[in-house]
Amino acid sequence: MAQQLKVFKIIHLALIAGLILAYYFLGDLGNLTELTFPTVNSKNYIYLFIPIAAFIVSNLLFKHFVSKIDNNLSVQQKLVSYQTASIIRWAILEGAAFLILLIYPEFLLFGILLIIYLALLIPTEARIKRDLKQFD
Repeated sequence: MAQQLKVFKIIHLALIAGLILAYYFLGDLGNLTELTFPTVNSKNYIYLFIPIAAFIVSNLLFKHFVSKIDNNLSVQQKLVSYQTASIIRWAILEGAAFLILLIYPEFLLFGILLIIYLALLIPTEARIKRDLKQFD
């Protein structure tokens, strides 16, 4: 499990590093005036929906795919399915963060919140066991 956990962490770190670099260069995070709370009105409600939908959909799909993992499989086979579910979750969050950055950069703060949430989803052995309901 240690080797597979290392792979999880490398994939997770690469996704976060790519997002941070994109936000730094494309989002002009060197200029801190961009980090103000945007004015939400009827014209930009749809852009507020992007991070909320990404959060909800990524968690629902992750739980769905994890619940479909057969308990009779070996630990290695469970980890492969768990990795697929995790990558789907992370990809949805990353895609939403990129959408916000590229389509509506005024909501940059919401994209940063998605990046922080993605960073908090760092894979650990305890989290994997909890998600798979496989306590030793």
